[in-house]
Amino acid sequence: MTARHIVFRPSGEPGDVAQQLVERFRAIRREFEVPETFPADVLDEAARAAAEASLPDRDETAVPFVTIDPPGSMDLDQAMHLERAGVGYRVRYAIADVPTFVRAGGHVDAEARRRGQTVYCPDERVQLHPPQLSEGAASLLPDAVRPAFVWDIALDADGERTTVEVYRALVRSVRRYDYEQVQRAVEDGSAEECLVLLQEVGEKRVLLERARGGASLPMPEQTVDEDGSGAFRISFRPIVPSEDWNAQISLLAGMGAADLVLRGGIGILRTMPEPDPRDLARFRRQVAAAGVAWPRDLPYGELLRTLDRQDPRHLALIHEATSLFRGAGYTPFDGAAPEQPEHAAVAGPYAHVTAPLRRLVDRFGLVLCEALSSGTEVPTWVREALPSLPELMATSDRRTNGVQRQCTDAVEAAELHPHVGRTLEGVVVDVNGKGVVVQLIELAVVARATGEAAPGATVTVRVDAADVASGTITLTLVPA
Repeated sequence: MTARHIVFRPSGEPGDVAQQLVERFRAIRREFEVPETFPADVLDEAARAAAEASLPDRDETAVPFVTIDPPGSMDLDQAMHLERAGVGYRVRYAIADVPTFVRAGGHVDAEARRRGQTVYCPDERVQLHPPQLSEGAASLLPDAVRPAFVWDIALDADGERTTVEVYRALVRSVRRYDYEQVQRAVEDGSAEECLVLLQEVGEKRVLLERARGGASLPMPEQTVDEDGSGAFRISFRPIVPSEDWNAQISLLAGMGAADLVLRGGIGILRTMPEPDPRDLARFRRQVAAAGVAWPRDLPYGELLRTLDRQDPRHLALIHEATSLFRGAGYTPFDGAAPEQPEHAAVAGPYAHVTAPLRRLVDRFGLVLCEALSSGTEVPTWVREALPSLPELMATSDRRTNGVQRQCTDAVEAAELHPHVGRTLEGVVVDVNGKGVVVQLIELAVVARATGEAAPGATVTVRVDAADVASGTITLTLVPA
């Protein structure tokens, strides 16, 4: 929910700094031991699974599912179909049936446990599963019949969930959209009914989220552009409302999953504590630095909804708000429900089940929820795996966060490289035992600076160094 997605776009004739950036990305992956190739036995097993998978008997290929993903995506986890049902709605949300292709205890399973999740780097992505599965047999690609876990969810007129059923079935996506295509179709009146209802249900679910006290943080995509002369610019792709609507359907399924496992007495929840007061104080300073009013009695979730996603400074704030979403983890249980089952940002119990192609834990959650929904026995391999999943995912999160953090440092160094020896304006957003943290006003960069200044102060900093090869930046406060 809060991972950064940075896309590196070098020019047709990349300059020296661009080459250094690519080399730095590779070095980061080596440093964090990100496995970039799949062993031969894993690829062989994946190929056999793709050719010999046992498919479900239930057939829902007549339902016109659609997918909504970033342009160019091939690992399509989700497809949806929405329709009216009396005064309410029926949402069918198909999730890629990865367990059909991954044998418990097999080579693909072992490799997926080692990787934990797909790692997104600015120049490439390192996938959780072999491409024969993630971009082929298991992906919900358009006009292809695929096995899926179908979440069949009934909503009342206000968008509140009333019932949820999970079953395996064959599905077929009839159309593939990206977010901007959905947005344009809705705005110009050409959208099919499924998309019209996606907006309707999505907006109602946002209202319910606000009433719960939830906080959404849909992350904008960062792009790093190089013009061939060594100059770089980091920018944020503005988020369109259709991304919120789409996220609400995923949240709807995740909250339904949590309800199933809590009632069933076995499962694994995604839990998160309330934000640390120090992070809230720091973020409040960053908000002030961007010139945004934040009344003291306004919850941070509501403040995030007021930010203008067309304003680069506001989009930068959305990125910095990730500090408020720290501490998330996985809580398994078999028997009594956990003492703290809640996810603070969701403002309720929640489970990960909608991205099995890209995240290990979802594969187990899907099988578990289908068993609980149908009243069948939870498979032994799922039950036995539950205690080990939190550490597997935590290890994967540490690796992924480290890669993303260092890649961000590298692209910020590339952006500041042409400014070495110059001064820039900034605002102090934090002061701690390690020094002063400055948010540069005209660039999407937050970095530590040498010197002394009070939180919230407007300052001038000199760029003393910006080393792309190491991803390090040296800034010094210039006395007024």
